[in-house]
This record gives sequence, C-alpha cells and structure tokens, in this order.
Amino acid sequence: MRNHRMLMLLLVVGLMVTQTGCWSSKEIEDLSMYIGLALDDGKPTPTEQKLDKQGQGYPKRNLITATVQIVPVKTGSNNQHEKGAGKGDGFLNESETGDSLLQVMRQYSLRRERAVIGHHLKVIIISTELIQKQSIDKLMDFVLRDNDIRPSCITLLSRGMARDTLVAGHSGEIPAFKLQAMPRGHFRTGKIMRGVNLTRLDSLIGSKQSFILQEVATSGGEAEFSGAGIIKGDTGKYIGSLDQTDVQSIAWIRGDIQGGVIKSYDWHDEPMTYEVEGMKSKIIPRLEGDQLSFQVKIESEGRMIENWDVEEDPSKAEFLKRAEKVFEDTLLQMLEHLLVKLQSKHKVDVSGFGKQLSVDHPQYWKKVKDRWDEVFSQTPVTFDVKFTITDYGSSKK
Repeated sequence: MRNHRMLMLLLVVGLMVTQTGCWSSKEIEDLSMYIGLALDDGKPTPTEQKLDKQGQGYPKRNLITATVQIVPVKTGSNNQHEKGAGKGDGFLNESETGDSLLQVMRQYSLRRERAVIGHHLKVIIISTELIQKQSIDKLMDFVLRDNDIRPSCITLLSRGMARDTLVAGHSGEIPAFKLQAMPRGHFRTGKIMRGVNLTRLDSLIGSKQSFILQEVATSGGEAEFSGAGIIKGDTGKYIGSLDQTDVQSIAWIRGDIQGGVIKSYDWHDEPMTYEVEGMKSKIIPRLEGDQLSFQVKIESEGRMIENWDVEEDPSKAEFLKRAEKVFEDTLLQMLEHLLVKLQSKHKVDVSGFGKQLSVDHPQYWKKVKDRWDEVFSQTPVTFDVKFTITDYGSSKK
C-alpha cells in the first residue's frame, strides 16, 4: 500500500513538472487588440501635428494614415485624448501617419501603456484615394507577412475616408465587427460580394489579373455596401468603381447568386419583382483559330413575389410567359450595361472570363494572359438568359 501511494505521488509530481501551462500568456487587461484597420492617404491629424511639434517627431514621409480600432478600452481613464478619439462604448480609434505600417504600429507604444496587437484583426478598409496612389501589394505587404494576423481578416475599399467607416452609428455598436459581418448578407442579394479574406487577396495580387473589392460608403455614422472598386492587375491600383447593379450582374455571370431579386416594369409600366430561388450560369469560350468569343448561358427559377398590376391575373400561363420575358430582358440590359463598362470604359475583366478560358483553352491562355485585359476588351460576348416562374404566391383572382 505504501509503495502504491509513493507511485501515485511520483506520478502526480511528474505530471505537474511536464505541464508547461501558459507560461508566456499575457492578461487581456494588459493588451490592446486592434480589430479594425483603416488606411487613408497620408494626412496627419491635428493631434499628430501638435504631438510632432512637441516631440520633434521622427524621420518619415507622410504616405499613409493608419487608424486602428482598439478593444477593450480601459475604463475609468482620465486620458482626454482617449475620450475624444472614437464614438461608442467599448472601443477606441487612434490614427498615426508615416511610410511604414509596422513603424506606425510601433508608434502607438509612445501614446499607450499597453501593447497593440493584431491577433484578432477582423477587417481592413483602404480608401480609394490612397490606393490610386499606392499599389495594393505595397499597402498589404506588412499585413500579408505578419503571422499574428489571421488569414480570415477581410478587405474592403472606402469611397470616402476609410477611418470614417470605423465610427459607430448606434450606441454599443463595434464598427469593425459590423463590417466583418455584413458580407454574410450575400445569400439575400447579389449586390453583396463574398468577403475577400487575406488568403484570397494574396492569391488575387499574385495572379497579376484585375479584380474587384467591395466598397463601403458612410454617412452619419451609417455604413452601406455601395458597389465595388476595380484593382488593375498590372499596376495593383484602383482605376474606378462599379455600382450595386454591376456587382449583381457579375454575380449572375459567375453563377454566384444565392438569393435576391430582379425588379422590372410590366407592359402597363407597373412594378413587378422576381425572387431568385435557384440559378446556374456557364461561361463558354469559343476559339476558332485565333478568333475568340464568349457565350454566357444563364438559367434561373424563381417566383413572382410582387406585382402592382392588380388588373392582371398571375395564375394565367400567358401572364407568366410575358412576365418571364420582361425579367429576361431586364437582366440582359443589366449584363450589357456591365459589359460596356468593363470592355469600353475600364478595359478589364473582373467577371471570370479569363479564368474559364484558362481551364478550357490553357495553351491559348498562356499566350494572352499577360495582356488579357486588352484582349478581353476586344472580344465579343453574347448572353443567353432563360427565366422560369415556378410560383406566383397568393392571388386575389
């Protein structure tokens, strides 16, 4: 019995010795986690200007202004700068200007008693003004290299000041969390893109092909997705915007519509709305010698969810056929309008035509991929759209 007790004691002691525990842990109260990062054109804030004059600053060029949204905020602080830095409870926004994102992050240590870390960074917002001047691969270099930042972090563009998107519109709201969650509405409308995380962004940048990022606009503390910004593949810079309808049209071409509506007007100029229940799309490259063309086939099933023309009977087959044609024509107009923007105005492919070409005709793709935007802008594209209304809901007739 005594030997058994000694054996158990030695076993317990051995387990205690071999368990490392959290020897390198840091209390959350001793850390400042930044969950949002906004990048603007380099314009020092009034607070920065005053502090630089008093401390004489350090050698730098004012190329970027980085604003971090920090949580948790230390309660009971008497620091006046903290009180005025951000709107809302539970977070703090601080800005710093420089020409190295890492150095900017280290500069926050001159103002705060706690380390600023990016382990829980949720969203990065880049202003279109900044990305017109600096390429996205330069701006994202530190972020993509830093192992502390999770690849699930999403990237957005801002039509106005990026730091304005980190201002709360409602009490108790954490803007970075809200922005991170907004792409989940993709299943309700094609006007919302799937979130582009850092893994996907790294791949897009490395491909040297043009792509789009969701844009966000702000007013009065409210944020709204407002289309997408185009990043030119060979320069990595912003060249223009697409509106909400264009984003939706791209989703139809890619076959990435999970839900949403097509609104149009009937032969009596009354509003009518089609709700998407299912769809499929296929991009078909056709190559005859060196002559390339594309056909996009789109099929969808849905229901007549709204009809303002009370004189019509939606249960009649004739009405449904006419309604299907109206919705087909409306989508065709949307697609053709997008095509004009892509091929004539911006001269880029951001809809997946090049990707499908690389799959179907890899040898031809190798010859044109370095100048694909130019080739695409001169390539004929046709659309074949077929809608089927499967349900018209309740009817008074």
